[in-house]
Amino acid sequence: MTDPEQGTDARLMFEARGLTKIYQMGEVQVQALRGVDLELYAGEFVVLLGPSGSGKSTLLNILGGLDAPSGGTVHYAGSDLILDDDAAMTQYRRTHVGFVFQFYNLIPSLTARENVALVTEIAQDPMTPEAALALVGLASRLDHFPTQMSGGEQQRVAIARAVAKRPQVLLCDEPTGALDAQTGVRVLDVLAQVNRELGTTTVVITHNAVIAAMADRVVYFGDGQVVRIEQNAVKKSALDLHW
Repeated sequence: MTDPEQGTDARLMFEARGLTKIYQMGEVQVQALRGVDLELYAGEFVVLLGPSGSGKSTLLNILGGLDAPSGGTVHYAGSDLILDDDAAMTQYRRTHVGFVFQFYNLIPSLTARENVALVTEIAQDPMTPEAALALVGLASRLDHFPTQMSGGEQQRVAIARAVAKRPQVLLCDEPTGALDAQTGVRVLDVLAQVNRELGTTTVVITHNAVIAAMADRVVYFGDGQVVRIEQNAVKKSALDLHW
């Protein structure tokens, strides 16, 4: 899979058409996606908003190459993700996509610097761990272990690890779900900074409607479908959000 050329915010990054996903749970079929059509563009900040079980995480996993749809198509920068073999998908995830999850998935026995270095050592054109941690405001915590950091600091280490390889896309699944409001706002501010300074297409899953105010576009999900898409005429700063 080739790197997409640099362009304007109008450049199409993802194009999904008719995406379906069915999970077999014993004798029961669960339809997680029911014909999703969606476009995501370079450099935009998008919030996927909807209740638990509405299909948001399933869509994110398909866009990130962690799962395959049961039907439909999904293209990244013009390349068909579904046609790629396992090796190509591994390279796609390693090169183009950064992931941030609700739980930080840091290795407890490694420092912040060492946790980020796990990615920078295998990336093609990475930042240094020090630069990535400075970007998220943790330049003074390089040699601290996860147990020596707050939940918000650990999540910022996870963000630094995700962006250190300079991904074109950052996919975030409930990144503030395990945090209190004040800490969550700080983490969202870091995500907005990464989007703004690195031009990384950023997709944030949440069930918290307040977060939608900081997005360029808000994709509302319900029952495995896109219910509607709204564009914010004015984006709020993460630091102005309250819940």
